[in-house]
Amino acid sequence: MQTYTLPKDFPELKNDTFLRAARGEEIEHIPVWCMRQAGRYLPEFRESRAGKDFFETCRSPEACCELTLQPLRRFPFDAAIIFSDILVVPQAMGMEVQMCPGKGPTFPEPLKEPEDLQRLKTKVDVSSELDYVFKAITLTRHRIEGKVPLIGFTGAPWTLMSYMIEGGGSATHSKAKRWLYRYPEASHKLLSQLRDVIVEYLLGQVKAGAQALQVFESHTGCLGPVEFKEFSLPYLRDIGRRVKDKIKESGLDNVPMIVFAKDGHYGLEDLSESGYEVVGLDWTIDPRSARIRTGGKVSLQGNMDPCALYATKERISEIVKRMLEGFGTKGYIANLGHGLYPDMDPDNVGAFVEAVHTHSHQLLNRK
Repeated sequence: MQTYTLPKDFPELKNDTFLRAARGEEIEHIPVWCMRQAGRYLPEFRESRAGKDFFETCRSPEACCELTLQPLRRFPFDAAIIFSDILVVPQAMGMEVQMCPGKGPTFPEPLKEPEDLQRLKTKVDVSSELDYVFKAITLTRHRIEGKVPLIGFTGAPWTLMSYMIEGGGSATHSKAKRWLYRYPEASHKLLSQLRDVIVEYLLGQVKAGAQALQVFESHTGCLGPVEFKEFSLPYLRDIGRRVKDKIKESGLDNVPMIVFAKDGHYGLEDLSESGYEVVGLDWTIDPRSARIRTGGKVSLQGNMDPCALYATKERISEIVKRMLEGFGTKGYIANLGHGLYPDMDPDNVGAFVEAVHTHSHQLLNRK
């Protein structure tokens, strides 16, 4: 079997609709992809993953490539997102993370007090520590054969900080928020360390072949507007700016960047001015309102409630039609407001994709 190790001589891209929509350019249909489209709702995904350690899978470029390609064999998505996990960044910084069945990601030794920051590596060799992600991206870019663009991603600093202090998922994020109020200086130190690693990580993904990047700020909803402006937004801005500067310095083509701050509806205006081409939205934001509040500065992505996929196919089609009419066809990428859930019917995912393509063709031909 032919192996692909070098990030060059990639097959020509056949469907660039997603990239054009991200840049606000003309399109023939609205592009669509789903967060967590490579996931447990697919029987073939469960079969591939059976009996294997989650992070071992993440460290296998072959396995990540296969899992990334699986949904493309079933559905006419307009983009793929590399299979990986946001917690590979804390691992690269020296923290142990385990994926526990029924519990999710767990840090056996979370950060408890500022002195615990000494346990983190002061200098992370990203090209070596996260080489397996870069290899997976390069391999997938070759194997995807130009069918659709490949998206790389990372967790944002505040979201990763929260995991590192909470030791896993949390309903209140009270341990991490305690740091913000009690140890603001140490919090900024940790957030800065994370930002610096993330910038190198995203640059490495572009060098490896990623054609777009998404930054997941999944824990925005537990912050108030004041804390968001101090502990999240400046780092999101820094990442967008620094990655673009480094891409330019490296002589690489610019790639569109998406910021997805879940439950951050109060920060929509700030996010639209944070230097990203696309702002991803969860389902708590009205499409027309989002268009007005972002003032045409950015493309928008989202935002159907994932639970709408439990509806009948006819109902899914109606919900999609209403969503597309709300967002309009220019500068818009259809997606869910969060990731696919493991118990979802793949046929309903197919119905979602089909509805986006069908209704968007009708909307565009009406013009």
